Amino acid sequence: MLKTLDPQQKIINSFRNYESWEDKYKHIIQLGKTLTPLQEKLKTEDNIVKGCQSQVWLVASINSQNKIEFKGDSDAIIVKGLLALVLSVYNGLSASEVLATEPLFLKKLQLSEHLSPSRSNGLFAMIKKIKYYGLAFQALERQN
Repeated sequence: MLKTLDPQQKIINSFRNYESWEDKYKHIIQLGKTLTPLQEKLKTEDNIVKGCQSQVWLVASINSQNKIEFKGDSDAIIVKGLLALVLSVYNGLSASEVLATEPLFLKKLQLSEHLSPSRSNGLFAMIKKIKYYGLAFQALERQN
């Protein structure tokens, strides 16, 4: 359990450096700039996160260690930063770890309370899609 909380604690600690929400938003934007852009061929209807006002794409694959690798992108810079935060928590976890990991950092940072309702809904839609990937990959593991 400690392993899955560690990335979240890093996020919480990184936000302690910023006092105002304006500075926190700037930090989120900077995080979005660290995401590798998704290849255009992966920006398909199947990979769109439904429930986001902005265009958000999310793809997942299983690596040789049976860990899920997520990649994502967005056409909105703040949303891309939110995606970077979420992916830093879930990337590299097993399917069961993805399903067991709750995004505790959101409550600690009061992030949902400081986002517009549409951005907050989009954030939870991203997490929901990540959980669906976890469920799908867990089902595949059980078949093998």
